[in-house]
Amino acid sequence: MVYLTRRERFNAAHRLYKAEWSDEKNFEVFGKCSYPNWHGHNYELFVTVKGKVNPELGFVMNLKTLSKIVRENVIEKLDHKNLNLDVDFLKGQITSAENIAIGIWKAIEDQIKQHQCELHCVRVVETENNAVEYYGE
Repeated sequence: MVYLTRRERFNAAHRLYKAEWSDEKNFEVFGKCSYPNWHGHNYELFVTVKGKVNPELGFVMNLKTLSKIVRENVIEKLDHKNLNLDVDFLKGQITSAENIAIGIWKAIEDQIKQHQCELHCVRVVETENNAVEYYGE
C-alpha cells in the first residue's frame, strides 16, 4: 500500500458559536473564537490517498487529478469565504477544524474512489499549534 499526499492552502473566516446561546455563554465555551464579527485563519489542507501503484503508470493516482478534485470541490468553496455563511457542506454546523475536515472528506470521497484508490486522511492545519486529522468513519 502506498500513501500519496497533496497539500493545498486556503484562507477563510469563521465564528465558533451556537446561535441559541448568549454571547456570554459562547465566549465561556469558545473564547475569542466566538467573536461576533468573525476571525480568520490561513489554513493548510493535506489530502492523503492510498492504493497500489499502477504498474503501467507508476503512481497511485495522478497528482494533477487529485489537485483538480480538491481545488474544484473544496478550495474554490472555502478560499476567502465565510465558513459559517458561504460553504454548502458546512451549513448548520459549528465550523470547528474537526467539522471542516469531515466536510472536506464527504465532499471528495466519492470522486477519489473513481480513480481506483481510497481516501486515507484529511488533515486540516488551522494554526501553527492546532491541526485535525480525519480518517473517515
